Amino acid sequence: MKVHSSLLSFILLPGLISALTTAQAPSSASANMSAPPGKWEAPPSISDRAHDETDASIPADLVEAPEPANSVYSWEERGHVPWAADEHQQPYSRVGIGADVSPLGIGIKSAVVLTEYLDGRALVNFFNFDSGNFELEGFRTDAHLHLLSAGAAIDAYPKNSFWRLSAGLLLGNGNQFSAKARVMPGTSFSLNGQTFYSSTADPVNGTGVLGMHRHTPSFLASFGFGKFIPRSNRHWSFPSEFGVVFTGAPTISVTTAGSVCQDAALTMCSNINNSSNPVGAAFNSALQAQLTKWRQSLSSVTVYPIFSYSAMYSFNVRH
Repeated sequence: MKVHSSLLSFILLPGLISALTTAQAPSSASANMSAPPGKWEAPPSISDRAHDETDASIPADLVEAPEPANSVYSWEERGHVPWAADEHQQPYSRVGIGADVSPLGIGIKSAVVLTEYLDGRALVNFFNFDSGNFELEGFRTDAHLHLLSAGAAIDAYPKNSFWRLSAGLLLGNGNQFSAKARVMPGTSFSLNGQTFYSSTADPVNGTGVLGMHRHTPSFLASFGFGKFIPRSNRHWSFPSEFGVVFTGAPTISVTTAGSVCQDAALTMCSNINNSSNPVGAAFNSALQAQLTKWRQSLSSVTVYPIFSYSAMYSFNVRH
């Protein structure tokens, strides 16, 4: 029995040692320790491993990256500028375009920086309105308002202030109001206190034009608030303007045609252009007298008003 136990131990002992050796994997440290005598090396320290990993995984030109530049001051144009912030702008470095509505019509304007305190501005205004035919108290009328003008102005901002003084010229002016009228047959009308009747066979008709451009070019002067081109990098501005254009008194011209009568029975009639006929001569005399009165009434109206509120968009064209 003792012989058999010793034999069994002799047979199983090598297998047990092999199983224990396989179940416990050697670490890197134990691997080094299991090296042959004279070949054992100490495991690398933490600092050595960090140095080796850095050198191996990070390119040499990124080991010491340069400090980033201060991007706030390296921008070529500031992105956010306070409403009241001002900065110096070179002449002709910034322009603006915009539109407005005024008694001159729909306005399209452009502006450019001249100096720190001056802007140059060009303006074009236009508007057309046709009433179409309508009848009023025996007159069939077609009225037409035509506005067309162009000019230039200099805008000054004293001490770079918010308010503005402007002066310029309206170089072209075609503003006028015109009306065509036809007096219905038998309808009465009055001129300079005299009563006339429109003929049945050839009714009275005519065209009248009220011109608002006696002086061309016309001097303009105005003041306002807000800058057409902001002295910062803001794009939008909304300036206002109040002033006058010295157009001179309006002009009145009338052309007439047809036949006119002096009695309600329409028996005493004459062609309007026949000055040798007493009826025709009386009509033309009354018409000229009435025109004189109208011109005298308008002689004191020598300026044309300007008041507007603009929307302008500005941008840099050079630095």
